[in-house]
Amino acid sequence: MEPVTLTTERLVLRPHTPSDVPAVHAACQDPDIPRWTNVPSPYTREHAEDFVCRIAPQGWRDDTAYDFAVTTRDEGVLVGAVGLVRLNLLAAPERQAELGYWTAKEHRGRGYTTEAGRALARWAFTELGVERLEWYAEVGNAGSRAVAQKIGFRMEGTLRARLLHGGSRRDGWVGSSSPPTCASPPPPPYLPAPPATTG
Repeated sequence: MEPVTLTTERLVLRPHTPSDVPAVHAACQDPDIPRWTNVPSPYTREHAEDFVCRIAPQGWRDDTAYDFAVTTRDEGVLVGAVGLVRLNLLAAPERQAELGYWTAKEHRGRGYTTEAGRALARWAFTELGVERLEWYAEVGNAGSRAVAQKIGFRMEGTLRARLLHGGSRRDGWVGSSSPPTCASPPPPPYLPAPPATTG
C-alpha cells in the first residue's frame, strides 16, 4: 500500500521519515515507553534508525502494518506515534487490526493521542475495510486504557498471559471497536452469543 497522510484539527499523521530518528530516539528514553510497550530497552539510536528506516516502511510495502509519526500542524513537532497491525486470523482474514500508540512524555495530557487514535480508527474502518479494531495493554497501564476508552473502545476483559514482555508472559486488558453503522460498505451484522442456559 502507498503510505498516506491524515490530518486532524491540531495534528498531522504521516509516514515516518529519516528526520524523525532523533525525536523517536529521544522520546523512547522515557522509561515508561519501554515499560508498557514492546520497544527495546535500553533504546539506542540504532533502534530508532531501524524502526524509522526499515520496519515502518516495510509494513507499508507489505500491507501488514501502518505506522505514523504524530506531529503538530503548526510547528511539525513530533509528539508521538500511532500504528495499526493487521490481524490475519483464520476467521476473518485481513478484516481485523490492532491499534497501538505512544506519546512523548513532554506532550502528554493534551489529548494528542486520543485525537490521533480517532483519526486512525476512522481511516481503518473507511479505507482499510477493518471490521474489528482491537487494543491491548498490560494490566496496570491505566494511561493507555483511558486513551482507548476516549477513542471509543469498549473494554472486554482481561486475558491471562496474553502479552509477551521482557521475556515473560503478562496478563492483558483487551478492548475493541467496530465500524460506525454509517460506514460504507456497512459492516456485517453482529450476532451476540445467546444467554447461557442451565439444564
